[in-house]
Amino acid sequence: MQVELLDKLSASDATIILERLPEKIRTALICRAAEIEYPIEAVIEMAIASFLDTEALGFADCKPGRGQ
Repeated sequence: MQVELLDKLSASDATIILERLPEKIRTALICRAAEIEYPIEAVIEMAIASFLDTEALGFADCKPGRGQ
């Protein structure tokens, strides 16, 4: 199986991630996506990137350790 590295999360990857999260977190992410009218994959990406780097908007500008 070949893995393709992207600077953003795909919709299919977002679905896989959501299926594996606890219900409370899954619901919060889905509600946030609806609230700001963003695709769920963008909201998941922003949540992970902001955890790794508080100054990052998404994976493309994520530099872990910079925002701490």
